[in-house]
Amino acid sequence: MGSLQLKSIRKAYGTHDVLKGIDLEVKDGEFVIFVGPSGCGKSTLLRSIAGLEDVTSGAVLINGTDVTVTPPAKRGISMVFQSYALYPHLTVKDNMGLGLKQAGTAKDEIDNRVEKASSMLSLAPYLARRPAELSGGQRQRVAIGRAIVREPELFLFDEPLSNLDAALRVQTRLEIARLHRSLKATMIYVTHDQVEAMTLADKIVVMNAGAIEQIGSPMELYNRPANVFVAGFIGSPQMNFIPAEKLEQSGAKTVGIRPEHITLSREQGTWAAKVIHVEHLGADTIIYLESDQTGLLTARLFGEHKYEPDETVYATPDTGHMHRFDENDQAIRA
Repeated sequence: MGSLQLKSIRKAYGTHDVLKGIDLEVKDGEFVIFVGPSGCGKSTLLRSIAGLEDVTSGAVLINGTDVTVTPPAKRGISMVFQSYALYPHLTVKDNMGLGLKQAGTAKDEIDNRVEKASSMLSLAPYLARRPAELSGGQRQRVAIGRAIVREPELFLFDEPLSNLDAALRVQTRLEIARLHRSLKATMIYVTHDQVEAMTLADKIVVMNAGAIEQIGSPMELYNRPANVFVAGFIGSPQMNFIPAEKLEQSGAKTVGIRPEHITLSREQGTWAAKVIHVEHLGADTIIYLESDQTGLLTARLFGEHKYEPDETVYATPDTGHMHRFDENDQAIRA
């Protein structure tokens, strides 16, 4: 399909830099996700790849060809947006095939591609329907199908699941993952949801304030975050951060421990703490604690556990899973 190279991509509006010199390489067939908080520049970066935003400086290369000033329609990309952007008066079949029709593709070829894409996305029974007759999830699948039939070099997704409810997000996420395996296509996907990023990506690009904080596989970012920002952004509930001086940890400013790496006991343990709040989730129990030694702590226990607010407990961290960060919030590697 397609490879992508970004070389020192900078995007500025006046004196405000939205993208601050982005360098990135995406290999043929990879599923890469840009993730980060609102305003970090991830959608601007995606739109710069698509050609919907002109870059201030730097170069965009697709399959080794410089497309920095190439119009979007000639970059060999297909984009799926947060909004479905379907024509209400056209059927599913016509919506999916419209771009090919406008490009002058033969009718038989359009029919073949639409049939293939609709089969992949379980849309075959709905080809004669119009968007108003479809659910939100079905409409998003039509938008994805419209991208598939163009057989692009790159698929670009801009927060495609944001308008769906929780159950449909999970279902559509699974369909996108299956689609990637089936097409072996290069996909670049933007989301603010780190769960989406962790479950879909081959490689995650964590962005903050227009710059890349870390690039790696989901578990690389989870197990070896480069800094406090990545450690706090990846993982739910968020990693606990404790001033190192409170734990008498020399050579570090901050110590991090994930909620699932803390055990609780009513008898004894490392830190005495008071239960503030308990969330019973069935498969997990999330317990919020206050300790004089550490401040606010979150513990995640597997299964159902009976703890009550104001109860005194003892929290013990798994020291083998502690993360240490220096005065610049960078990870200290052992």
